[in-house]
Amino acid sequence: MRKEGSAISGRYVVIGAGAVGATVAAQLDGAGIAVVAVARGANLEVLRSQGLRYIRPDGDRRVALEVAGGPDEVDLRADDVLVLASKSQDSEALLQQWAWRPVDVHGSVRTAAEVLPVLLLQNGLDNARTALRRFATVIDAVVIIPSSHLRPAEVISPGAPIAGAFYLGRAGRVPRGSDPVEPGPTVTNPVVDPAVERVAAELRRASFAVQVVADIARWKAGKLLGNLAYNLDALYAPSELRDTASAALVDEARAVFAAAGIEAADVQTDGGLDLSQLVVHDIPGHQRQGSSTWQSLARGGSVESDFLNGEIVLLARLHGLDAPVNAGVQQRIATASLTGTPPGGLGQADLAALLASAGHAPASAGEAAGATDKPSVAFSEQSIAEGEDIVTVGESTVTAGEHTGTIGETGGTVGEPADQSGSRHGDSDRSNQSGRSGRPVVLVDAKQLHDELSSAAPPLLLDVRWALGDPHGREHHRDGHLPGAVYVDLDTELAATPGGTAGRHPLPDIAALQRSARAWGLTAGRPVVVYDDNGGQSAARAWWLLRWAGVTDVRILDGALTAWREAGFPLETGETVPAPGDVELTAGHLPVLDADAAAHLAGTGVLLDARAPERYRGEVEPVDPRAGHIPGAVSAPTGENLDGGGRFLSEDLLRARFTALGAGASAGDARPVGVYCGSGVTAAHQIAALAVAGIDAALFPGSWSAWSSDPTRPVATGERSPVRAEQPDDHRATGSEGPPVDSQP
Repeated sequence: MRKEGSAISGRYVVIGAGAVGATVAAQLDGAGIAVVAVARGANLEVLRSQGLRYIRPDGDRRVALEVAGGPDEVDLRADDVLVLASKSQDSEALLQQWAWRPVDVHGSVRTAAEVLPVLLLQNGLDNARTALRRFATVIDAVVIIPSSHLRPAEVISPGAPIAGAFYLGRAGRVPRGSDPVEPGPTVTNPVVDPAVERVAAELRRASFAVQVVADIARWKAGKLLGNLAYNLDALYAPSELRDTASAALVDEARAVFAAAGIEAADVQTDGGLDLSQLVVHDIPGHQRQGSSTWQSLARGGSVESDFLNGEIVLLARLHGLDAPVNAGVQQRIATASLTGTPPGGLGQADLAALLASAGHAPASAGEAAGATDKPSVAFSEQSIAEGEDIVTVGESTVTAGEHTGTIGETGGTVGEPADQSGSRHGDSDRSNQSGRSGRPVVLVDAKQLHDELSSAAPPLLLDVRWALGDPHGREHHRDGHLPGAVYVDLDTELAATPGGTAGRHPLPDIAALQRSARAWGLTAGRPVVVYDDNGGQSAARAWWLLRWAGVTDVRILDGALTAWREAGFPLETGETVPAPGDVELTAGHLPVLDADAAAHLAGTGVLLDARAPERYRGEVEPVDPRAGHIPGAVSAPTGENLDGGGRFLSEDLLRARFTALGAGASAGDARPVGVYCGSGVTAAHQIAALAVAGIDAALFPGSWSAWSSDPTRPVATGERSPVRAEQPDDHRATGSEGPPVDSQP
């Protein structure tokens, strides 16, 4: 059914609703041109239920596109244009599915391959040949669209006032004597092709710049030179060595093109496309991401390396040559995709080994820059080292997203570190209950967090769902989480290998924690908010651990996931894989206790046991070797820090609670405070509550799991009075505690 207000000129069936496809669909729809978006999986489900979230410099809106899951759901008609916006590795199967679908042409039944044009919005050289095997009318394109797509049914399109640009041309229609698919000589007087001109006119109407060329295959070859470093961007962090590898990829490809008789257009000097209106803006809360391959790797999808670097490898082998650098990159990105390696997951040593195996000595930074320094409008090869298609105008260069255009001025900055003072978080009484006294803010409420996520410096969200006996935290995360939140596995990322007197959740090695934090996307100076679905009792482990490692701006979502839902804010499904971070962590910024220090503190200060009362008393012990508590410890169940809605009690109530437990004395006679629990998880929640009350405390990371595993450590059972007189400086409780001390295993 045609949408109300649609143009009568035709309809576009966009197959693949990722960064490029969804941008094209949304722009066409906004221009009043009928569109069907064909998607799959979670993308399809969210498009159907919520529409496309289309984020532009002028606002964030929902686009209610007509959506289909495949050709069986679309009745093709004679005025349709098929738009293939999938990855190149999917072209063969998709073209086969759509080519022979019936089309009603004035009462007679024809096939799509006979009567419908297909527009190819893809990288590489192979798609035109694949399409021409079936379709009579194939329009090929070079795409410059700075969009990114990492979450289902959400696309960030920062280019404005135009959204992108295209070189368009009829595949297979080149001058006599030229190869119908591979590039040939430049055609200065192209023959007007009605199908191409129609598409060009409607794309211009949808706020794209378009240049029609007769020798589109030359331009595709030139674009491929710019695509070769996509996989470098996805695999390795920016560096001079990556610049060297990028230049080696292009040099190798040029040699292969020469042997194959392929001429590549120089986009820098053979231009003609007016890109002055394609300005890439910074959109607050939506930092631009890496290349299209980077985005595929981040989403856990397949990668098109076989049609980028693999195209060079194929041409080299067909002409008796080797392309070892391209072959090495092709192999590495394919392996990374299969093994779930995150973007930037390979190190510089691996890149150096790749270059060495191909016989390339790393060039100096000056040599790399000199080899790629070209003027004018370009997909510059130096920028290719950053893994993206770059367009430069004058001396301004900006990089962004899927197929990146950077034109003119940029609109603002992304990633400025937030003010770490308490006032940073607004006027919420609950969130600022610690900040008012100059101490680090501990909590943030749902409304305030929602506002911050739309700011220029949104916090990193960490989903730390975990519960004793429930190993399905990641599945719960995938079923629904705060937008953009990254899942953190408490057992493997917030703890070292368990065992013996180390306890069930030993502190991780600082280097391992740093690797994890970078994989979550944590960058230097970026605020962090952690949450779970049980009042913050597991999220507090991440809060404490990051503060222990030197991250100062870390807060807990007060009320956890329940508070977010009760506020009516949306969740998203699936999994978020962020851009790798660069944070540097150092251990020791918060105090910790070992078993001896915990025993000593129980006699000279206040040692709080955060477990349930029945475990403290020794009536039950579900996981650890012995039941009971550390002699001298005070029972202080961490669940009592929360109100009936799962939110932290007020500062005054918490201070009163801890004073009653002996931990809230005035500064003049305050005793040191320590906390333990079963394995160092909920004890962190207790420390967070103490911090809200203005009380510092040390954590015993091994907690009861470590203590009870050591047969030489004494165990107490039963109740005790929470407030007591000073104990002697002894690691064992005296008879004044009341309950007997059991020193046996």
